[in-house]
Amino acid sequence: MLKLSTAIFICFLACNISFAQYYLRGEVRDEKGRILSGVKINLLSKGNYSFFTGDNGTFGLPCPRSTDSITLTFEGYETFRKVVPTQEFQKLVMKMLPATARAMKNKLASITKNLTGTGSANFFPPTGESYTSLIENTFVDASGYPETGFALNIDRASYSNIRRFLNNELNVPMNAVRIEEMLNYFNFNASKKDSADKKFSATTAVTNCPWNKETNLVFVNLLAPKLNLDSVPPSNLVFLIDISGSMDKPNRLPLLQSAFKLLTQNLRAIDTLSIVTYGGGVAIQLAPTSGIEKDKINRVIDSLSASGDTPGEGAIRIAYAVAKKAFIRNGNNRVIIATDGDFNVGQTSEKQLEEMIVVQRESGIYLTCLGVGMGNYKDSKLETLAKKGNGNFAYLDNIQEAEKVLVTEFTKTLYNVVNDAFVSISFDAQKVKEYRLIGFDNKTDAIADISSEIEGGEVGSGHSLMAIFEVQLKPDVKDNIATVNLQYKPVKTDVVVKQSFPVNYQLQDLMKADSSIRFATAVSMFGALLKHSPFAKKYTFSDVIKLGATAVTEGNFAQREFLELVYKADRIYNPRKKR
Repeated sequence: MLKLSTAIFICFLACNISFAQYYLRGEVRDEKGRILSGVKINLLSKGNYSFFTGDNGTFGLPCPRSTDSITLTFEGYETFRKVVPTQEFQKLVMKMLPATARAMKNKLASITKNLTGTGSANFFPPTGESYTSLIENTFVDASGYPETGFALNIDRASYSNIRRFLNNELNVPMNAVRIEEMLNYFNFNASKKDSADKKFSATTAVTNCPWNKETNLVFVNLLAPKLNLDSVPPSNLVFLIDISGSMDKPNRLPLLQSAFKLLTQNLRAIDTLSIVTYGGGVAIQLAPTSGIEKDKINRVIDSLSASGDTPGEGAIRIAYAVAKKAFIRNGNNRVIIATDGDFNVGQTSEKQLEEMIVVQRESGIYLTCLGVGMGNYKDSKLETLAKKGNGNFAYLDNIQEAEKVLVTEFTKTLYNVVNDAFVSISFDAQKVKEYRLIGFDNKTDAIADISSEIEGGEVGSGHSLMAIFEVQLKPDVKDNIATVNLQYKPVKTDVVVKQSFPVNYQLQDLMKADSSIRFATAVSMFGALLKHSPFAKKYTFSDVIKLGATAVTEGNFAQREFLELVYKADRIYNPRKKR
C-alpha cells in the first residue's frame, strides 16, 4: 500500500512538473512606451481562460510549454498575437487603432482655419484646486480668416462652480470661468419647433454691442432634437462614487448620496443600475440591478461612508468593465463618476487620465462627470475625463443643483441625441471686417500643438446652445453676413448630417431685442469681468445688473439668482465701493 501511495505521489509530481514547469513573464506597452494595465491575455495552452496585466503593465503566468502562443486584446488597440519562448521575459508592444490615435491628439474647443494661437494665458494664485490654463479668443481679420468653428456640448460646470465661490465670499479663479458653460446653464429656446423633429433648429440675431459703439453682436442659438419620453431607450448606468477620505464632508459624499437617490427615482424596470465605489480600494457595491428595485438601490447608497486613499484610475477601469458586462445594445450605456477629482493613486495627471479614458470611449459607453467639494477640487481632471470620454460635466454645489442636473434636466444630462457635433461659421469678408468668438477658449497646450484639431461634442436631448460673436462690420451692409454650418452624427450611426443656416443682417437695438438675447449678453459680460478680460474694460458689474434686470423673466428662479450673484461679485471685487 505504501509503495502504491508513493508511486501515485511521484506520478502526481511528474504531472505537475510537466504541466507547470515554465513561467512566462513580461510587460505590455504601446508604441509610445506607455504601460498598458488591464490588457486581456490568452494563452493557447490555457484555452479560453483569460489573464490580465497589472497596474504596472506586467504579467507572470504559469505555462506547461517551452513555447506558447499569446494573444493580447485591449479596447482601442489592434489585437496582438505572437508565438513566444516562455523562458524569456517578453516586452510586448500593442499598436493603437487609428480612431484611438486621433482621439489622443490635443483637441480645440474652437478653431480659426490657418490661424495660429494668439493671446495670453490667465493664471491665478494657488488655492489647492486645479483649473486648465486657457487662452482667450481675440479679434480675427475676416479677409484672411473668414471661417471659424467650435464644438457643441452640454457642459455647464463652470456656472455652478462660480456660484460656489461667490456664495462663499471668494474671488473666482480666472481659469474657472468658461463663458460657453455659463451660457449653457440657461435654457435659451431657439424656436417653438415640433419635438418630433430629428434635426437641429436655429435662430440668429444681430444687435448693437453695449460696450463698443464700433462693433455689433451676432447671436447663434441652436436647439438640439428632443427625445420622445415614451420612446427613451433603456439605460445601463454605473454609478462610480468616490468614498475616499477627502469626501467626508457635508458638501461631498452626503450631497452625492442625496443626488443619486434623486436620480434613482427616475429609473424604470427596463433600466439597469450598478454601483462601484473607490476609497482605500475599489468595490462593486451593487451588481447590475433593475431600476424598479429602488429600495435595494437606496439601501446601498445610504450604506456608503468615506475613508481611505483615492484610486480613481483603477476604479474607472472597473466601472467600464461592469458597464461592458451589462451593455444594452441600442441602449443608453453610461458611467457616472462623482468625485472631487482628487485622484492620488495610479495614473493621476491630466495627461495620464486622458490617455486612459480615450481607450475606454471606444467601447460605446458615455461618461458623465459630477464634481463636488472645495479646497482640493480638481476641475481640470474632471473636465479632461468628460471631454475625452464622450461625456458631459456638471458641478454640484448644493442639492438644488443636483435636482436640476439629474431630475429636471434628466434627459439632457443622460441621453445623447448626437455625437461629434461641431459648428463652423463662414463670415462674408465683403461685409465683415473682423470678429471674435466669445467663450470657447482653448487650452494653452492645445494651441501650442500645431497638430491640434477641433473636437466634436456630444449633445443631450433638447439642449439649447447660445454662441455670441463680437463683429466689426463694413459700411452699407445688407443681406446675409455669415453662414452657420452644423455637422454631427445621430446617436447609434456613423452617418454625418450637415445643416446650414444663414445669418441675416437685420440690426436690432439690444434693448428692444428678445429678452433671451439681452440675458445672454449680460451672462457673457459677467463672465468677461470675472476673467479680467481686456474686452471688459468699458463696463462694470453695475452695467451687467442694469442690463440683466431688463431681461429677467417673471418667476424664473435661475435668472433672478444670476442677478444676485452679480451683486455679490460687485461687493467682493469692489469692497470699498459706497452704496
